[in-house]
Amino acid sequence: MIKIKLIRSVIGCQPKQRKIVAALGLRKLYMVKEHKDTPAIRGMIARIPHMVEVVK
Repeated sequence: MIKIKLIRSVIGCQPKQRKIVAALGLRKLYMVKEHKDTPAIRGMIARIPHMVEVVK
C-alpha cells in the first residue's frame, strides 16, 4: 500500500491534471489517500509529481 498526499491546489492547473487528482480520490488540500502500489497508480503520481507527495 502507498499513501498519497495532495500538497498543491488544483486551481490553475491543466484539466488533465485535475482529472488525475480526482481519480486518485484527493479532494481537499493535504488530504491523504491509501492505494495499492500498482504501476497505474505510480504512473498517475509521475504525471503530477509537483502536486502530490508519497507519505511513508
